[in-house]
Amino acid sequence: MSRYLDLARRFPKGFAWGFGTSSYQIEGATKEDGRGESIWDRFATIPGKTHRGENGEPGTDSYHRWREDIAVLKELGATAYRFSIAWPRILPDGTGAVNPKGLAWYERFVDALLEAGIEPFPTLYHWDLPQRLEDRGGWPARDTALAFSDYAGVMLGALGDRVTHWSTLNEPLCSAWLGYLHGSMAPGIQDAQAAFSASHHLLLGHGLAVQAARSIAPKAQMGIVLNVGPGMPASDSDEDREAVRRHDASDSGWFHDPIYFGRYPQEVIDAAGITMPIQANDLATISARLDWHGLNYYFPAKIGNDPHGAGLKTTWDHIDGPKTDMGWGMNAGVMRDFLIKLKNHWKAPKIYITENGSAWPDSIASDGKIHDPQREAYLIDHLTAAAEAIEAGVDLRGYFGWSLLDNYEWAYGYDKRFGYAYVDYATQKRTIKESGRAFADLIKVARAG
Repeated sequence: MSRYLDLARRFPKGFAWGFGTSSYQIEGATKEDGRGESIWDRFATIPGKTHRGENGEPGTDSYHRWREDIAVLKELGATAYRFSIAWPRILPDGTGAVNPKGLAWYERFVDALLEAGIEPFPTLYHWDLPQRLEDRGGWPARDTALAFSDYAGVMLGALGDRVTHWSTLNEPLCSAWLGYLHGSMAPGIQDAQAAFSASHHLLLGHGLAVQAARSIAPKAQMGIVLNVGPGMPASDSDEDREAVRRHDASDSGWFHDPIYFGRYPQEVIDAAGITMPIQANDLATISARLDWHGLNYYFPAKIGNDPHGAGLKTTWDHIDGPKTDMGWGMNAGVMRDFLIKLKNHWKAPKIYITENGSAWPDSIASDGKIHDPQREAYLIDHLTAAAEAIEAGVDLRGYFGWSLLDNYEWAYGYDKRFGYAYVDYATQKRTIKESGRAFADLIKVARAG
């Protein structure tokens, strides 16, 4: 009997239990079968940009070991799997001719998931833009949004008869702010105007992709996945609480407001001193009806007022208290409260927690197991918060733990382990961690009703 019987029974029957990954982090085979170069392939060659210069080769070699990955999913009791499709594997130049070998690989993989009784939840874009498109302007260029719509049409045409739930983008906040403003992730640019233009064209690409999907596969359930780091005030002062409001406007507000309200927060535009490249009907396209909303949540932010700062005049830090191996503070109640905000403020449709998890310095013990009680505690805290949100009236339909496997953690290389299955990178052997075993027990009870 699961130790978490009471918690498992707080979730409705039919709740989706799954795990997540992304193409660049796990697939490897970056130069095989006609795949084109991505911005992450190029970014990782720049000295000092990634841990020890590591890149997505070989990842977890999932391009070749996908059958093993499905076996892990089955052992964990997953009913759904969130993965992403590598745009440069489908369209090596970002546009033009389709690479038949790349498309055939995803068709085989989806068919195998369905045969295993696991519902595919593919994401069309998880940060690996074809480098050829970046060379032509990347996301700051409007043409990239148009190219993304065409790519979405290719994928819905190929898999729309078998796949129901699709997300367009994963975390456009990171693509825009980290990729084009801070330069800490691919393509590594530091330019405010480029970042704000990229944010708009990412969302425009989302809206155009939804239009394309619905014209090709009318039964497709279309969503978007947004990450948030909600602010917590550094003190009880009115100034810090007001700083939290300003932070949230540029964090969640900047990406949620155009999707649900058809507008950007004007105070963020004013503070940034930039010009938004908005054309006629763009905001109507971006704010078209969605079928579901994906929430990625890991940690909140400690926000203070900075009267001498630029822009929104805020300070940012991690909250006090214990930290994960990423240095991230933990507060599950913030996730619960944000789920309720999605329901009440933005009137979001049905919601899935599409990413939630924690990294810890895992190792194989003398008994051959990976004992990771901190990850298990993090999981239970956040599942409890999810159950509380459901009981508060949130239409939460599923939870995807991040991640299925230890994998390439972007600029952190292979140094950080988020997986519920441990990967020995020398042999690529997968071993389910003790947190994964506990999660599997909970899923089994929840599925049994």
